Amino acid sequence: VQLQASGGGLVQPGGSLRLSCAASGFTLDEYSVGWFRQAPGKEREGVSCISARDGKIYTDDPVKGRFTISRDNAGNMVYLEMNSLKPDETAVYYCAADPSLSSLIDGTPPPSYWGQGTQVTVSS
Repeated sequence: VQLQASGGGLVQPGGSLRLSCAASGFTLDEYSVGWFRQAPGKEREGVSCISARDGKIYTDDPVKGRFTISRDNAGNMVYLEMNSLKPDETAVYYCAADPSLSSLIDGTPPPSYWGQGTQVTVSS
């Protein structure tokens, strides 16, 4: 049972990336899924999450209008489309999954599954 985050890389300011979160060993459509990021020297913060049943989306204010979370239940995948990236968004991006959406929103209890993270570097 694991989550695998991928799609990170080096992108210029203003550029775009699409991150992928693949689940193996369990059916992702039964879980709410969230994306988080942790920049060097900073605490991990939530970016966006999507609920299991109705696909309701919650997005952190700093990325609203630029980042879009989506899910492909048939493919057991969740994506994060990131546009207009800024240098201060350089971080390791993680996906996490839990049956409870509240676990992804407030971290109580912590999400059941975490991916290993993918590095996103925004630099010219």
